[in-house]
Amino acid sequence: QVQLVESGGGLVQAGGSLRLSCAASGGTFSSYGLGWFRRAPGQDREFVAAINWRGTGTYYADSVKGRFFISRDNVKNTVSLQMNSLKPEDTAVYYCARNRRAFYDGTYYTADGLYAYWGQGTQVTVSS
Repeated sequence: QVQLVESGGGLVQAGGSLRLSCAASGGTFSSYGLGWFRRAPGQDREFVAAINWRGTGTYYADSVKGRFFISRDNVKNTVSLQMNSLKPEDTAVYYCARNRRAFYDGTYYTADGLYAYWGQGTQVTVSS
């Protein structure tokens, strides 16, 4: 049974930084791509960032490109999201997710239907 647990959320002022982490258990962590999504109040869940199973490809939503950085540690079975220059519009619950397909070498990561397992989410609030 695959489980994903996010941590690192909190309250931060605009312009500040936060680092989210997601710890995975169960399954073969290094074989799967991983993603971060977020859901703001009253809005649909949206793609934020993803990293392929090799760790060589990263993908970002335009709204976070250049500010957020995704990374993975296949020894610790964690995926992280470094968030810099935070804006009030980044306020949301952030979720990590694991891809359905092992060894996926495609470049399409934005649809949440591509992911089979999800964490419970961590709240990020950015004050103006």
